[in-house]
Amino acid sequence: MQDDERVLMIRRRHWLFLRPSIAMMAVVALVPVIVVGVALDLSDAYGGRTAQVYWIVSLVYLAYWAVRIFLNWYRYNNDIWVITNQRIIDSTRTNPFSLKMSTADLINIQDMTVERSGILRTLFNFGDVICRTAADVQEFSVRGIARPQDVQLLVDRERDRERMRSR
Repeated sequence: MQDDERVLMIRRRHWLFLRPSIAMMAVVALVPVIVVGVALDLSDAYGGRTAQVYWIVSLVYLAYWAVRIFLNWYRYNNDIWVITNQRIIDSTRTNPFSLKMSTADLINIQDMTVERSGILRTLFNFGDVICRTAADVQEFSVRGIARPQDVQLLVDRERDRERMRSR
């Protein structure tokens, strides 16, 4: 944080980016284990050595999917946008060993666009905010956030206030 900088808003992607993907991963993880288990039981092949191999392979397979689900949740919870009275900060951690942080000063933002298209985005009120800046990085986007128009209004208000203060 810089001198006199205050956090005004913290946003992350809409929950629709997390819950359906976790549900789908859980289905992909569980259905094959159940289907193979039922098939082995119906064919009377389930027993002795086969049962041990089935459970070991099933546990390894389920552990793999549990790690994927955890990393998906981790990415969702650590992909945040912070709007302060001086800048926008995009912080992304895809795993515990990586961090990508980008910032854009509010006074460098030239124009902003809110994009919200599609039935789900309209019904659940989420979309993208795209900021065009005068800095080296020409475009700064905040994707898939709830109530993008609130973010645009806040950034516009704070950008105008910063420009008036810097004159």
